[in-house]
Amino acid sequence: MHLNELKNISRDYKTTNEMPVMFIGHGNPMNGISDNAFTKALGNMGKAIPQKPSAILVISAHWLTKGTHVLVSPHPTTIHDFGGFPEPLYQVQYPAPGAPELARETKNLITSVNVVEDHEWGLDHGAWTVLRHMYPKADIPVYQLSIDYYQKPEYHFKLAAELKELRKKGVLIMGSGNIVHNLRQVSFSDNAKPYDWAISFDETVKKKLSEGAFQDLINYHELGQEAMLSIPTNDHYLPMIYTLGLINKNEVIQFTYEEIQNGSISMRCFQTAI
Repeated sequence: MHLNELKNISRDYKTTNEMPVMFIGHGNPMNGISDNAFTKALGNMGKAIPQKPSAILVISAHWLTKGTHVLVSPHPTTIHDFGGFPEPLYQVQYPAPGAPELARETKNLITSVNVVEDHEWGLDHGAWTVLRHMYPKADIPVYQLSIDYYQKPEYHFKLAAELKELRKKGVLIMGSGNIVHNLRQVSFSDNAKPYDWAISFDETVKKKLSEGAFQDLINYHELGQEAMLSIPTNDHYLPMIYTLGLINKNEVIQFTYEEIQNGSISMRCFQTAI
């Protein structure tokens, strides 16, 4: 694509007031078809945004790659990337259109690394289980940016900062993972008591977010044993790091949902103030 073509595409996306940036703790795939406090909160989050997004960019814990990829498909499929769940969950489709032009603009905004155009990925459950509650009509273009799982948190924080311009073009950017995500300790009881360490680390992250102490969250290995129990692998934590990299100085963070599900999964959600 030539530079002039890219400029023409950019002009097609009207400059708007900055969209908020979000982090969603998406949790169990069953939230995709559940009617609970969390899914009701997702619906309210969508309604609270004063303007309809021109597109939604999701950085999901479930698209891990070597290198950074961006989804350019005009018609992304609904990926059921899980096993052992009830059949109705596999029947769900989220037929949102893609956003290939914006995906290519996203690629060009990232100058620190080469971004690969991906035509094969779709919308994984980190995206559609959330969006079908926020925007049930599936009428907003959606695309995804992968997570290079071979890179350190600082890399992801800096890469995300290169995408801030998209917020001015009406793009709602969403990190989708979980702050606390320890499947080795998970309980599938409906009334599972949260582990003390899960509650404590979730509150530590909330405090750091409120203080703007993002570097402490990037260096989470230095936050003690509770951090290690909460983040045995950082695939679900890194989408939050992308969200932090997109936040402007002096922006206020609002906490839109908080709960510990299944004992060891934090459902905390937050966004920049609208």
